[in-house]
Amino acid sequence: MLLSSLKHHNYRLWAGADLVSVTGTWMQVLGVNWLILEATGSATSVGLSLVLQALPTLAFGLWGGALADRLPARPVVVASQVAQGLLAVVLAVVAMTGVTSVLPVYGVALAGGLVTALGGPALGRFGAEVVPPADLPNAMALGSVINSAGRILGMSLAGVLLPLTGTGGLFVINAISFLAVIGALAAMRAGEMYLLAKAPAGTGGIRDGLRHVLRTPWLLVVLALSLILGSLGRNYQVTMASMAAGPLGAGAVGYGLLSTVFAVGTVLGGIFAASRPRLTMRLLLVMAFLASVAQALSGLVPGLWPFAALLLPIAAGAVVIDTTIGARVQLGSPDELRGRVISVLGLVSAAAGALGGPLLGWLSDAMGPRLALQIGGVSTTAATLLAALALARVTGIRILRARTA
Repeated sequence: MLLSSLKHHNYRLWAGADLVSVTGTWMQVLGVNWLILEATGSATSVGLSLVLQALPTLAFGLWGGALADRLPARPVVVASQVAQGLLAVVLAVVAMTGVTSVLPVYGVALAGGLVTALGGPALGRFGAEVVPPADLPNAMALGSVINSAGRILGMSLAGVLLPLTGTGGLFVINAISFLAVIGALAAMRAGEMYLLAKAPAGTGGIRDGLRHVLRTPWLLVVLALSLILGSLGRNYQVTMASMAAGPLGAGAVGYGLLSTVFAVGTVLGGIFAASRPRLTMRLLLVMAFLASVAQALSGLVPGLWPFAALLLPIAAGAVVIDTTIGARVQLGSPDELRGRVISVLGLVSAAAGALGGPLLGWLSDAMGPRLALQIGGVSTTAATLLAALALARVTGIRILRARTA
């Protein structure tokens, strides 16, 4: 059922709070990107902010997973939300006081990455505790819809408010939005939680999690594919901004439009994923292939509207891909290892941002954003085909089913 997870009281609270918080977060994303572009005029500088957000996860993400498997998830989630809210306040102060240097913005990006590194795995575990295991794929898919809806609201509101309030107003709204999550956590019913088993004493180390990943061939293939897709096919924060400011000549208004179109596509992708009875490896491979081809084509089309039209299937495919990877990784891992496996997936995502953000930014600056999109699309298409061959070898999966007479 499309809305099966919403029958759970705690998930309804979580979903509502998530919508408010994600809306604020995407308002801040647009504000940060625009603030950096105004200060530097460089897509590479935007990519650098992504690197700084990713570095703490690369350095400390695995420790965050180990903590998540040992500690109760709810207090960790509360602490991380408070910290992110305070960082949004810092950004607001920087923007409203007219500081022209991007160094404070980079400092906030680095600190936010540290909060994510230590709190992200606990957040993932907690999301799995508000619904029973049978409803987890649906909850994750609906979460994608909610995140996408929040992205639409956030980008749309930011596009309207940016000329009126400047970036500082966007950061203030994001700071306030974290109160919704804290309130929802306080209102949840403890008796309706589906608590995951914690790591037994002496078995909650990082090496146990890494050992599990290294001994699971299908998981290694999926993580490798996620790394390549994430680095060369997910950093649209960089390419959309450089396309709007460069070849499309659309400026801030065009950037806001492209961001909104992308968000609409993610909603459609989330609805599709939530309506699926199962999220399979075959679905992952098909969607990765189609999204990669669409990305390569997006570097060829002329004009703002044709480019925006191709963003819809690209964005929809990205959500289906990410939701499927998340569901398969979580459900394919033991409860007591869940946090550490989530942290490995987070490490891969962070590495993708750290590699892909500056690489695509550099390609956009040096060769133009069109060529950057084409190179990324061709590369991810090849990676998807190789992953299909590898999964066929280790799991027996086939993308094309043989027909019988």
